[in-house]
Amino acid sequence: MQRCLQLAIKGLGKTYPNPLVGCVIVNKGRVIGEGWHKKAGTPHAEVHAIESVEEKNLLSESTLYVNLEPCNHHGKTPPCVDLILKHNIKRVVIGSLDPNPLVSGSGMERLEENGCRVSKEVLASECDWINRRFFTYHQKKRPYITLKWAESIEGYIAPSSSNKRSVFYLSDSYSQQLVHRWRSEEHAILVGSTTVKKDNPKLNVRRWAGNNPIPIVLDPNDTLDESDHIVENKKMIAITRSIIPLSKTNNSFDLNEVLAYLYQQGIQSILVEGGLFTLQQFIDHHLWDTIRLLKTPTCLSNGVKAPKFGEAPYQKISLDNDELWLFKNME
Repeated sequence: MQRCLQLAIKGLGKTYPNPLVGCVIVNKGRVIGEGWHKKAGTPHAEVHAIESVEEKNLLSESTLYVNLEPCNHHGKTPPCVDLILKHNIKRVVIGSLDPNPLVSGSGMERLEENGCRVSKEVLASECDWINRRFFTYHQKKRPYITLKWAESIEGYIAPSSSNKRSVFYLSDSYSQQLVHRWRSEEHAILVGSTTVKKDNPKLNVRRWAGNNPIPIVLDPNDTLDESDHIVENKKMIAITRSIIPLSKTNNSFDLNEVLAYLYQQGIQSILVEGGLFTLQQFIDHHLWDTIRLLKTPTCLSNGVKAPKFGEAPYQKISLDNDELWLFKNME
């Protein structure tokens, strides 16, 4: 199963809205085939693994390992259960049961009904974790939420003012590359319109090889225009008051309504990069799953204070010049 997870992670950022899946086929203690899901709309991991087996006659005497329950429905590709049964594979070992209502145990049940011996929930916690975005989307009916910011040694996230409309970097080049890797791994990236107007970011992937996340802008006052780089992205989702009414108490969006809307749009995960008001809203409403905080040695005499956040990190990782603090929401 560990090998399944190693294969599955290769699809991170490329399979949305599908999960990360790796598959290994073992015959008498020898791996004879393996594969992973590479892109939505293309063959699933089980298909790649079975096709990779040179001696197909061995399949009926082999065990198929897969980190997520095989699908039992027709989507853009046929059910993987059909292919497993076609090749008379008699034993299947599953990591996680699929939370998608289209599957949700039916794949395992059909295999068992046709005489296949099935073991389930093997390395379940590890298998659930690798697909935490997929599981959160289906179980909590919202995207998986990662908050990210960098702060100076005094606790500022940006200078108090700037004469030019561009991004100010607190972190070093290594951390900046790491952030672009994170972007490539998420389905979407979210900022507030104030950040767009102040920094004019592109919110794409430039320092890492990978797909660009879908940009999302919270724009309650309809301020976006053609001068904003982000408008050039045809996939951009601008959330305005015409889509979600503003709260009468603070003239901002109800984040639960924002997340419900993004769920309807099929967005499985978001990386929230700012600004301060937006980050603080997510924190105050306990609407986050992971926080990645880059502590930098950069000095600022004054500036915009970092979000107020009182939890302790569960892990600290030394990078080049910066330190990465990781937080996990246990609620």
